[in-house]
Amino acid sequence: MAEIAGQQGAALTNELAQYLQNADGELSSEELTGIINEYLSGGDQLTAEGTSAASGIYKRFNEFDQVTGKVEIVTTGLWTGDTGSLAQHHTGSQAQSSSGDYFYNIFNTASNGEVQYAVAYGHISGSGSVSLAVNDDAKFPTKATYMQYRSLLLGQEDSHFTFPSASGVGSGVDADDFFVINVARARYKEQLDAGNWSLKLSGSRGAITLIDDSGKKFSDTVGKSGRVFDVVSGSLNLGSSSPASIDSRYTSGSTDGRSMAVGQGYGVFYPDQGIILLNPEAIESEIGFSCHTGSTSAPSGSEDTTRFSVTGSDFTGSNADAKAHHWIYAAIKNGADFEARRTENVSTSHYFVRAQNREFNFSNNPTFVSGSDNAFAVSSFKRDPRVYITTIGLFNNANEMLAVAKTSQPIAKSFDKEVLVKVKLDF
Repeated sequence: MAEIAGQQGAALTNELAQYLQNADGELSSEELTGIINEYLSGGDQLTAEGTSAASGIYKRFNEFDQVTGKVEIVTTGLWTGDTGSLAQHHTGSQAQSSSGDYFYNIFNTASNGEVQYAVAYGHISGSGSVSLAVNDDAKFPTKATYMQYRSLLLGQEDSHFTFPSASGVGSGVDADDFFVINVARARYKEQLDAGNWSLKLSGSRGAITLIDDSGKKFSDTVGKSGRVFDVVSGSLNLGSSSPASIDSRYTSGSTDGRSMAVGQGYGVFYPDQGIILLNPEAIESEIGFSCHTGSTSAPSGSEDTTRFSVTGSDFTGSNADAKAHHWIYAAIKNGADFEARRTENVSTSHYFVRAQNREFNFSNNPTFVSGSDNAFAVSSFKRDPRVYITTIGLFNNANEMLAVAKTSQPIAKSFDKEVLVKVKLDF
C-alpha cells in the first residue's frame, strides 16, 4: 500500500480540501482519483471504475485493462504472399509503352501478376538515349533517371553517385551511370531487412550472388536517404548456423583479360528506400550480359566485347533509346533467385477482457429460450446457465463496433467460471 507523507502528503491534503470546498456536494470519482494519482507512481495509481459486475451486453474497460502504445518489429518475406524468394521475373505491356524507355516494372507471374520491383538505367549525360540531333522530341530518359535518383538519394553537395573502391577507406569511384532495382513500395512497406537479401545475376560469362555487407542493423554511413550499405559478392548461408559470408568486395577485372572495373565495388544499398544501386562496369566485368531470348525490346550488338557506359557501346548509342535496363532485367531473370525480407514497426494495443463469475452467463441467441413466454430452452439454465464465448467485440463510447476478435475455440462460461481473454490489435 502506498503512503503519501511529508510535503507531498500536505500538498495532497490541501488540494483535496480545495476540491471538496468547490464541489458543493457534487463529487466525481474520476476527478478524485485523478487528484490522488498525481501523487502516486504508476504501479500504485488508483482506478476510478469499480469492480461491480456488468449487467448488460457491454462492459467498460478499467484503466489498467488497456495497454497501448507498444511497438513491435515484424519481419516477413518481401514478395507477394509474404514469400521470401522470387524465382519468376516477367515484364508486361508497360515495357513496350513510352514509360518502358525509362524503366521496366517486373511482375511475379506472366499474367495477372503484381509489380514486385522496377529496374532502370541512369546516365549523368543521357547516354543510351536518343539525341536531339536525331529527334527533336528526345526526352533523354537515362539522364532523367540519373537526376531523379540523385535528387532522391544524395545531398546537394554530391554531383555523382560514388561506388566503393579498393583504393582505401573513404575512397570511391564517381560513377556516370548505374543500374537501379527499386522495390515496389507496397512490397517493402517501411524498409528492406538489411543483411537479409541476396540476388543472383547470370550472364554470358557466368553468375554472381550479391548481398549487402551489413552483418548488423546499423551502417557506417547515414545520409539523406537513411542507412547506406555496400553491395558485395557473398552468400547468406541460409539453412545453416553460419553467418553471411563475403566472397569479394571489389571486382578483379573481367575473365576475358580486360582490365575494366578492377578494384571497383558492385554497388550500394539503401534499405530505408527499398533501393539497390548497381555499378554497371563491375557487374558487366563479372558476368557479362546475355539478352533473354525472344525479347523485342533489347538493343542489339555483342555484349561480350563492349562496355555499356562508353560512347558507341550497346547502351550509349544516340540514334535510339537503347533501354539499357533490359540487360539487368535479363541478368536477374536468368539468375532466377531474388531472396529478400522486409521489416516494419507495428503499433500494438492489448485489451484484457475479463468476464467475472457473475457476468456474461446468458445469451442473446434465440435458441437459448423457447415458447411464447421465452422460457429457458433448458430448464436447468434458470439456476445454472451454461454458455460458450466465441466472439468478443470492441466498441467505442457510442456503442459502435470497432473490432471483432474470434476465439480459437469456444470458451465455457458459467457462474463457477471466470474468463480472461487478451485481445491484441496490430495497426
